[in-house]
Amino acid sequence: MQQSILKRNNINITGKGTQTILFAPGFGCDQNMWRLVAPAFEEKYRIVLFDYVGSGKSDYSAYNAERYSSLYGYSQDVLDICAFLELKEAIFIGHSVGSIIGLLASIQKPEYFERLIMVGPSPCYLNEPPHYMGGFEKQDIKELMELMEMNYIGWANYLSQVIMKNPDRPELSKELSDSFCSTDPIVARQFAAATFLSDHRADLPKSVVPSLIMQCAEDAIAPLTVGDYMHRHLPHSTLRLMKATGHCPHLSHPEETIGLIQGYLKHNLVVKE
Repeated sequence: MQQSILKRNNINITGKGTQTILFAPGFGCDQNMWRLVAPAFEEKYRIVLFDYVGSGKSDYSAYNAERYSSLYGYSQDVLDICAFLELKEAIFIGHSVGSIIGLLASIQKPEYFERLIMVGPSPCYLNEPPHYMGGFEKQDIKELMELMEMNYIGWANYLSQVIMKNPDRPELSKELSDSFCSTDPIVARQFAAATFLSDHRADLPKSVVPSLIMQCAEDAIAPLTVGDYMHRHLPHSTLRLMKATGHCPHLSHPEETIGLIQGYLKHNLVVKE
């Protein structure tokens, strides 16, 4: 079982510290997306990187359509990793939907986590005016899902530009598009449905783990209204507005991302050497 989890989620461990930081990628991405951020924490922390089943170098044979039909299947993977590594009071850093996956895991097993750091999180992507604006109409999501079915490469190219939102740096959008295209299309479509059609707003008040919400500027995937909603409904949360534009500051603005995380940890945690 232990070896199967290592292989299943392609777990890689680095760092010199004893307290663990667990980095979770977002939709359609693998652990490589953290390469500009994770090394900054290796001196003081133990770093754990992993891939979701169906992406990166994970064990694709472990994919189960029923298990991964909702975010709870992915959160169970996180719990499996925590149990295997015998984590206690770890720091979980998640990007986008990876943040919500970590939140769900922390609700079930709060003892595994000391802090949650969420980069561009959203508990629900659909608009429900006038009380909630997630950024997308149902028709928007429907059309995105249909485009995935008809033209997966075209969908990847389009969505990567919307997500990255740094048109002067096309190499960033290309990297994200390549990441999408490296994921099995069937797995990606199911993960997309589990992500963009989910609604975990009711789970926010259940959280007991202190958290940092990192809200990007001009983020089409998780707009400012979402960051504000998260902060108001997530107990023990801190909200930080970033200068970074788009939805992937760990790629587009790694220095600011590192600085905000380090500042939060310095003022809210005692590093366990």
